Amino acid sequence: MGVSIGGDFVIEFIKLHGAGNDFIAIDGEKYIYEDYSEIARKMCHRRFGIGADGLLVAKPSDVADCCMIYYNSDGTRAKMCGNGLRCFVKYVHDTGLVDKDEFEVETLAGIIKVRANVEYGKVVSVRADMGRAELSPEKIPVDYAGSDFLSKTIEVDGQQINISAALVGVPHAVIYVDTIDMEKVTTLGPKIENHSIFPDRTNVNFVKVVDKSNLRVATWERGCGYTLACGTGICASAYISNILGLVSESVNVESEGGKLKIDIIDGLIYMDGPAVKICEGVMEV
Repeated sequence: MGVSIGGDFVIEFIKLHGAGNDFIAIDGEKYIYEDYSEIARKMCHRRFGIGADGLLVAKPSDVADCCMIYYNSDGTRAKMCGNGLRCFVKYVHDTGLVDKDEFEVETLAGIIKVRANVEYGKVVSVRADMGRAELSPEKIPVDYAGSDFLSKTIEVDGQQINISAALVGVPHAVIYVDTIDMEKVTTLGPKIENHSIFPDRTNVNFVKVVDKSNLRVATWERGCGYTLACGTGICASAYISNILGLVSESVNVESEGGKLKIDIIDGLIYMDGPAVKICEGVMEV
């Protein structure tokens, strides 16, 4: 439940961003709810709340140093969020909930090893071992009978679209484009997100290959809409691009909100990027 101050129930929060992808973080031991969906919708609303792409809830863990519970701004729960993970690491480190620079975070997508880059006692960036991408259509999931879903064709509004998909904590589709066209991102994005071939819906990444070491990505996120950056989407885009021979194993990826560095080492994906505190306060709920 919330904390009562002057008769009102309020939740203390810290707002952070990772490459422009913004989040609200709260202490799940202090504010205990069976379901944070309504809290996420209220706090993340950009007119009637604080405004954010998602809600991060810090809980203790029996199998790691802490547990990250993540909700999209529409109140749906997601297994993982890459930019959210880095912001979560900064939140638990800088507030003293975790007193180490290298630790493990429990998520619905598994336990993730992280290393915080700390300056003057505060986290400025985070390197995370995002594990292996899953290419099996059954596990992504994609309604397709085959060993992978790479460079396949689907029909959207009469258009034939070349598309690939992978699971990096959450499902991601990748579409290659010559230029990042925001009209295409915001019109095709939701249609592909809800395409019948993706039974659990999907995140949609529009990817421009600049050269072997650089990508540009715009992501339509499942449950959020367009965001300035998507960490798992950037990981999926770099991984699929490497599998298809379009980029090397070390890639700089630019989104509207900033840049991430992705390294693919022995099939494992490592994500490096910033985590920034915006503000802190209390909200009446």
